[in-house]
Amino acid sequence: MTSKVFISGTVLSLLALASGFNLPSTHRAIATTTSGSRVANPRSPSSSQLFMSSEVEKLRAAAAKAREEYERLSKEMGKEISPSGTMTATTTAATPKKNLSFNDVQALAKSIDFNSGDATSQSSALDNLVNSGDFSLWKSAIRRGPTTTSSSMSFLVPFPVTLQTLEKRTDGKITGPSLGIGGEGDVKFEDFRDLTVVVVLGSTLLGILSLAVLPPNIGATFTYLFALIPVGFIGIGSVAPGIIAGAITAARGKGSEDAELKRERICRHEAGHFLCGYMCGLPVKSYEINSDTGVACVEFHTTGSAAGQQQQSLSEEDIATLSVVAMSGSVAEIMAYDKASGGENDLLELQNSFRKCKTFIGAAKQQDLTRWGALTSYSLIKSNMSKYEGLVNAFKDNKSLAECVSIIEGTA
Repeated sequence: MTSKVFISGTVLSLLALASGFNLPSTHRAIATTTSGSRVANPRSPSSSQLFMSSEVEKLRAAAAKAREEYERLSKEMGKEISPSGTMTATTTAATPKKNLSFNDVQALAKSIDFNSGDATSQSSALDNLVNSGDFSLWKSAIRRGPTTTSSSMSFLVPFPVTLQTLEKRTDGKITGPSLGIGGEGDVKFEDFRDLTVVVVLGSTLLGILSLAVLPPNIGATFTYLFALIPVGFIGIGSVAPGIIAGAITAARGKGSEDAELKRERICRHEAGHFLCGYMCGLPVKSYEINSDTGVACVEFHTTGSAAGQQQQSLSEEDIATLSVVAMSGSVAEIMAYDKASGGENDLLELQNSFRKCKTFIGAAKQQDLTRWGALTSYSLIKSNMSKYEGLVNAFKDNKSLAECVSIIEGTA
């Protein structure tokens, strides 16, 4: 963004020189008279004069457009342009943070209507509490100043992240296999091939044993039945391979986690979502206790603005925010257990968000955004670890949203 402002300023300086050129009024053109002689005609412009006039007008129009872009970008950076063209920083009077206690914050948080799921009212109420100095962490991951009106530019700026960079910057914790995006735990073609061989050979041996051990008529019947097993297996694999893939996954022992450990894993997953979603400024859409797990699950609106809620498409800033929030649950699991096992739905939701973006997001950029979101959420959780652990305990006890907000914003 700074480079754009610099380029715009340079273009303005060059075009200002061009706009200062004046065409000489005494330039004479040669006109042909009816008798064939030529006389000077001061009122008839030459082709070179018309060409210069046209080019100067184009330069002036380009200069005006560049200046508008220059002023717009400067305002987004929190700068103001004086009539003389000088850039000055705009200062926002920041209200000192009040460092309220848990009970004080809870009293303020209870005044916010989280149950209705209204994004506009939630965002407005939390913005006001930040601007008054009562809260400080709401939108702290995206705003560039002490108040929610300090700058319109988001602090979340995605950049390409490789798996090697992700692993290095997370102390070796976040990797492709641990995050579930490396493909190591997926059911591969070789798994289907090996299982098909086992089914065919097993059915053949059973058919032979049936003829050898059982009476002739009964043995022949069972031989035909065993012969149908490979046919049925191949038919299921052709129509619904997911059924076979699920059986292979179950045979590996995946999903046999202890009930209490599974519940704590879910609590850490949801606490990671809530912390990053709150700091990224996403209002809560729903907060309900899952009847199967007994743990509250939080769902956010895809954007915090009223205008964004009415639109079907998402901006690049929205996609950046959703990338962080979507990956935060899996990252929180990895930080505690070295591997995530509950992030499949989050990845699917993130894929759906990519499809809703106003600009096309290719496969390579989607992978970059996914890895960048994991890296950013890791930094947010790690820098607020004490508050995150408090949220984990709150989710274990199924605390209310107001209490969860109090844990984040309260001092102690």
